[in-house]
Amino acid sequence: MTRLRTAILISGRGSNMDALIAAARAPDFPAEIVLVLSNRLDAPGLAKAKAAGVAVAAVDHKIYAGREEFERSLHAMLEIHRIDVICLAGFMRILTPWFINQWRGRMLNIHPALLPSYRGLHTHERALADGVKIHGCTVHFVVPEMDEGPIVAQAAVPVLDGDTAETLGARVLSQEHVIYPLALRLVASGAVRVEGNRVLGALPQSEATLVAPEEISAMPAGCDGDQTV
Repeated sequence: MTRLRTAILISGRGSNMDALIAAARAPDFPAEIVLVLSNRLDAPGLAKAKAAGVAVAAVDHKIYAGREEFERSLHAMLEIHRIDVICLAGFMRILTPWFINQWRGRMLNIHPALLPSYRGLHTHERALADGVKIHGCTVHFVVPEMDEGPIVAQAAVPVLDGDTAETLGARVLSQEHVIYPLALRLVASGAVRVEGNRVLGALPQSEATLVAPEEISAMPAGCDGDQTV
């Protein structure tokens, strides 16, 4: 089996990076994590990735005159490592259309909301302010428009009485760690692919999770937890 050479781009601690590296240790996983790349030399995730046996590198965006100059160095580093697929995992830089188009159809991102709702930042605070009852996370292909790429996988969690942005965010994060490895496996295996603005291929029914089963028992009495795809 040919495993796709995968790079993870981070800016911080890289909790989703941990989940992807752990999943890729399985011998039948169709992607191999060969590089963790950051725009910050002090990103804590770099040390964790190195300890896990993954090559690491940093390209400091602050030393470049503009975004595209930085991205050309980023692109060169990815080419040196013969990368097939990129996973953005807390990479806190807005990417230009130039870079995105170099990797279109080969770059994934995870967003802490059920797109198309709550694009951008502060998703948990906004969901709580709106009083929604279901929140979650989305893995999607990256396109030049922010958080608008074709969706590969989603997971939802209930919003509980008394939730704060921190408690809700922790519940969502636990599901990010489930669906990001799932989405990478589906893309790397060819089970799903992007064509234009559509994702072709079906999510296996056994893994088509919306409301996380372990959270249903925590829902307030009287709530209908039967949410299925």
